[in-house]
Amino acid sequence: MPWSSERDTEVFGLLAREVERQNTGLQLIASENFASPAVMEATGSVLTNKYSEGYPGKRYYGGNGIVDDIEDIARERVKALFGADHANVQPHSGANANMGVYLALLEPGDTVLGMSLDHGGHLTHGSPVNFSGQLYNFVGYGLTTSDERVDFEHMRELARTHRPKLIVAGATAYPRVIDPAPIREIADEVGALFLFDAAHVAGLIAGGAHPNPTPLADIVTFTTHKTLRGPRGGCILCTSEHAAAIDKAIFPGLQGGPLEHVIAAKAVGFGEAAQPEFRDYAAQIVANAQALAEALAGEGFRLVSGGTDNHLLLVDLRTFDDELTGKMAQAVLDDAGITLNKNTVPDDPRSPFVTSGVRIGTPAVTTQGMTPAEMPVIARYIATALRGRDDPAVIADVREQVAVLCARFTPYPD
Repeated sequence: MPWSSERDTEVFGLLAREVERQNTGLQLIASENFASPAVMEATGSVLTNKYSEGYPGKRYYGGNGIVDDIEDIARERVKALFGADHANVQPHSGANANMGVYLALLEPGDTVLGMSLDHGGHLTHGSPVNFSGQLYNFVGYGLTTSDERVDFEHMRELARTHRPKLIVAGATAYPRVIDPAPIREIADEVGALFLFDAAHVAGLIAGGAHPNPTPLADIVTFTTHKTLRGPRGGCILCTSEHAAAIDKAIFPGLQGGPLEHVIAAKAVGFGEAAQPEFRDYAAQIVANAQALAEALAGEGFRLVSGGTDNHLLLVDLRTFDDELTGKMAQAVLDDAGITLNKNTVPDDPRSPFVTSGVRIGTPAVTTQGMTPAEMPVIARYIATALRGRDDPAVIADVREQVAVLCARFTPYPD
């Protein structure tokens, strides 16, 4: 039976509106980016039709010779990119990647150290509402009160007291470099394994703008979008010692058929990240974030830890306006054509649904070609909209100015 010749105008009309939204607004969510046309072409390819449970050379279905070659390319490219012994490119997401590691290396009830969610950690680092906190005994470490950096001494004390089987590093709202060396030392001291969740900084690592944890960590997980600028998905790197257990945990442990169209797009993304110009891109992300941090501070916002070393800023709104919540700021800025997300700040008195802060990232605007010259302009738009949040005319004016700026840096002009 042939496919319908009638176009689904309802869905494709909404897709057209989303293209317009991305083209005409500022995309400042730290975990988002603009994938290349080549990455999107591979994601939408005929590989979506293929079932390929298993791994290259060990499939449960026929017809996988070409799929095997593509998945092998993805694995070899990402191993070369990060200097890893082994790669599993099948996780559907970063959460699945972390779940696969836990399934492979832990028993339910095992003790794990992870960064507390309210200090910048991730749901899969032990949140009680997540499978990680429900199945394993997570103990949370956090930031120093003085400079709001990872408190390695407290981490060491917790490790000595609780003797974890695994220490998890990485964060979703931490604006500084995470040095893997002291974590490796602590893990070795207590006989723990070391997992570095590089979901946010994988592209910075690939581009030389963040220390590479792969030589020091037993396992590295990450998402392939965000700073790496590939398709939405996850990946696991590990030493040869853990390769078999990791692969078995992903399939058949927790996933069925891999998304080979996405794996093809991962291969394309890894190839793009291996190009010399990607190093310039990674450095530009950081330069833009630092310029934006300085400009926002000049507008009266407090930057958690005083600034940033990476792609994101964590902004405490209380010095700007004590009555302004992250929830309110996110909604106001959405109306002004500026997309970011509410976020708790360390020891936030407000709930995660309200928050006292917002998280801002520069990967997407950097992909568009923006530089430090545009960052004070963006800071001014943010401050103007939030100061005039009760005046529809102010919001409309900011939205118009945002559209004019974005017209110079349109990500998908075609």
